Amino acid sequence: MPSESPLAPETSGGVASAEFGLVMLDGPAGVAVAMTPEAAEETGLSLLAAAEAAAGQRARGETGY
Repeated sequence: MPSESPLAPETSGGVASAEFGLVMLDGPAGVAVAMTPEAAEETGLSLLAAAEAAAGQRARGETGY
């Protein structure tokens, strides 16, 4: 993301809960998503992999914000 971008990274994480066999994700800025357990697991793994990659980029000074 270029430094002149109006987008700013969110610094607060979302909160997940289980309700009636679904995973509910309440994210920042009013974002809310309902997922099947399988979709939630896939999303969680993808988020962890992306977080690890982004942390490495930040450690190398490869940030755009």
